[in-house]
Amino acid sequence: MKLSKLLQNVSVIEYKNVDMDLEISSLAYHSAKVEQNGLFVCIKGYKADGHKYLASAVEHNAIVAVVETFQDIDIPQVKVEDSRIALATMSSNYYDNPSKKMTVIGITATNGKTTTAFMVDEVLRKAKKKTGIIGTVMIRSLNEVIPSVLTTPESLDLQKYMAMMVEQGVTHLTMEVSSSALELHRVHGVDFDFVCFNNISRDHIDLHGSFEDYFQIKSTLIRGMKPSAKAVINADDSLLHDLIQEKQNQVITYSVESNRGDLYCTQLDLSTGIANWKIVPNPTKSTLSLLNSEVKIALSVPGYHSVYNAMAAMELCLLCQIDIDTIQDGLHSFKGVERRFELIYDKEFKIIDDHFANTGNIRVTLETLKKMKYEQLHFIYAIRGSRGVVVNRENAEEICSGIENLPLKTFVATKSVHHVTEKDKVTQEEITVFQDIMNCCERTVPIYDDLEEAIAFVLKEVQPGDVILLAGCQGMDSGGKLLLEKLADGKSEKEREEIMDSVKNRICGI
Repeated sequence: MKLSKLLQNVSVIEYKNVDMDLEISSLAYHSAKVEQNGLFVCIKGYKADGHKYLASAVEHNAIVAVVETFQDIDIPQVKVEDSRIALATMSSNYYDNPSKKMTVIGITATNGKTTTAFMVDEVLRKAKKKTGIIGTVMIRSLNEVIPSVLTTPESLDLQKYMAMMVEQGVTHLTMEVSSSALELHRVHGVDFDFVCFNNISRDHIDLHGSFEDYFQIKSTLIRGMKPSAKAVINADDSLLHDLIQEKQNQVITYSVESNRGDLYCTQLDLSTGIANWKIVPNPTKSTLSLLNSEVKIALSVPGYHSVYNAMAAMELCLLCQIDIDTIQDGLHSFKGVERRFELIYDKEFKIIDDHFANTGNIRVTLETLKKMKYEQLHFIYAIRGSRGVVVNRENAEEICSGIENLPLKTFVATKSVHHVTEKDKVTQEEITVFQDIMNCCERTVPIYDDLEEAIAFVLKEVQPGDVILLAGCQGMDSGGKLLLEKLADGKSEKEREEIMDSVKNRICGI
């Protein structure tokens, strides 16, 4: 592609020795990945500045560079204000704007992005659509699966995946959109047809600086949508009300705890942990007529939060013109996403595996446990490693509040030292703040270095009719597999296969 075409819609400040007729064969933002006749984009990251690697990019045959400040290196340079926006725009140009050739659904939230995305994808597949999905767990184009590195890939990689999907015939792409992706312009230039804002609570504070900044970043998915796009927003979340009013002509809403939404929930039954309810169209709302009568919804996955996710997924699928019978069938057949209040064992006792990432996630998980019927609760918590004192303090406070009135028999924590990488190691400050909060709540919580030791202790305590909750990001990814392996130890081959069946196809924690 000629450089002139590649730079279309890129806001260029100045050129240095640039020939616009240069033929560019590849783009790269990592110097070691530059190919022959490549263009290298110097990105300023949190820990590294791509400008420092320009010489290396030249050694790898870069023939032009996009920079924010001109470098004293003999290579043609294009100066821009923001190289991340430039990378996103050029990537879309290079791959011929693939998002314009599919129906693209973007989902953001503090909690539930993954589950909502997979619910939507399940329904679309039931409707015989050719689907792709991009998110925390995987990137999938039709039936080709690629493990994810980031929830939302860097813009160049994202456009490449979307181009692959277009080539393979994908018609509907469902994508998780993280706050980092929005702040770092990874989805700049993506042509979203439908977007969803499921909830907002305190998370990534250490990354974004404040909750206000985090919220403003999240909101850009809605505020930046094209005029023809539609947004699905949770009306129960008071923090989203202004956003609903701001974009009211493009928004449809749902509610579970009230009748504020265009569609709302009644007769919710969560006694088994798995929800069924009725969805009712709100007669006072006239923005969009999605349903004409009440609809019954029955899920096959547990969790109070699954109700919210399903309501969001339902409205997104209605906007995609999917009939209600197919939506009911798809939501019922949905078997869940790993580590999202996942019931991985349900025999003499239950084992629930949950990523328990932040205060909102913790709250709905513990609220679901309060609505379920069982004997006693055994709780193994993986402290969030290298996520900062603020996140760990708020999580610990939410745990203390949430476990009140639960039949809690056992509560242990772990640093999971053998099951985390360097970037996820629990610091002494994080241990201290967790202990301080537990002491304030008058809770004595043993902290095990090793995840296996914590699991072994709880297995000695569990009785028929009880629930074991495996809770936590990073360090608990392997917990379900480790626990089930202990249960399967000494069993026959058939019994072992039955016990391990729920985790045999896992992508994380392997």
